[in-house]
Amino acid sequence: MSRKNIFVTVFTLLALSLFATACGGGEVVEKVVTVEVEKVVTVEVEKEVEKVVTVEVEAEVEEAVEEVAAEPTEEMAETTEETAAPAAQEGESTLDIVRERGILKCGGNANVPGFGYLDPDTNEFVGFDIDYCRAIAAAVLGDSTAIEVRPTTAQERFPVLQSGEVDVLVRNTTWTISRDTALGFNFVPTTFYDGQGMMVKVDSGIEKLADMEGATICVQQGTTTEKNLADVFRKMGVNYEPLVLAEAPALLDAFDQGRCDGYTTDKSALVSQTTILPDPASATILEETMSKEPLGPLTRHGDDQWFDIVKWVTFGTFQAEELGINSENVEEIAATSEDPVVRNLLGTEGEHGTTLGLDNDFMVEVIKQVGNYGEIYDRNLGPDTPFDLPRGLNAQYTDGGLIYSPPFR
Repeated sequence: MSRKNIFVTVFTLLALSLFATACGGGEVVEKVVTVEVEKVVTVEVEKEVEKVVTVEVEAEVEEAVEEVAAEPTEEMAETTEETAAPAAQEGESTLDIVRERGILKCGGNANVPGFGYLDPDTNEFVGFDIDYCRAIAAAVLGDSTAIEVRPTTAQERFPVLQSGEVDVLVRNTTWTISRDTALGFNFVPTTFYDGQGMMVKVDSGIEKLADMEGATICVQQGTTTEKNLADVFRKMGVNYEPLVLAEAPALLDAFDQGRCDGYTTDKSALVSQTTILPDPASATILEETMSKEPLGPLTRHGDDQWFDIVKWVTFGTFQAEELGINSENVEEIAATSEDPVVRNLLGTEGEHGTTLGLDNDFMVEVIKQVGNYGEIYDRNLGPDTPFDLPRGLNAQYTDGGLIYSPPFR
């Protein structure tokens, strides 16, 4: 059969099918259309078919598009929030943005003394985490004071980093698989190994978690602490009533006022919080550890150079303590040492800074202005502070801890 005859036949069949359908003769037409359309769907009749069905199809598609636009699914909303690149940073690296601005924007905490705290006497942010903000600024800008700390709650810290409002988040944040993957972050090496604990009143009679049947427990909203509490108590078969609040100061007040029998968060934070209780001696921290909480800085996915910078600045503070290099001797050692390991760290040998987009001696500035890991720890959490936290897992690996740097070479 010629192409022209095929065209005429198909067109006639289509017309008959429409007429038959309108008249209620759908069964006969269904057979004809099914057989013939399958045979000619790839030939020149496309234009004719479009003329017959286009109006109906377009209306349905437009309707569907409008419905989706009007009511985005929860999954779509989460994907957009989690994966969208910050508009201000499209096409420009974080390093370039920070240098053009002349300030490092760091997401931090304002309510955890020792880690991230807004000192009411000086109106300045201080703490272990804040010092890591300063270390990054020293490496990138040559000035550890060139930071702007954006205090964040547990709930808003991630959107603030995702949106590009801050360049890095250093806020006692636990490294988990969902945060590392689904939320689109890169965690640098852990700077503080912690675990979740429980604080109770000394006169409560509570000596262990199993004694807390029916207790009310204060816990912060939007944290791993909240889920850990539920998991641990469910496993133990202990019933409890959570009192969930957004801010640490409100939780501490609730605990102090007797609205909850226990207050749970990272043990280091509990130690910190006891120091600002009206009567620190009224509270005690149970010995049990409920979870693993590796805390450290994190950056957004999508900028490997910036991730590498934050990562190796952190490793550099570890390595400096291991090698005995501190803020007082770093310049002299940089000028005189013949040790290749030391020279690589301090940039007097190799091009490791250049490969990061920094000066080769970037770690000299970090150590001189902020210190090595041990100095940062002792300044904020050590024996001469109200916290006096033992190093424990946060000791150098040579002393039985987990602080360990890969080689600078």
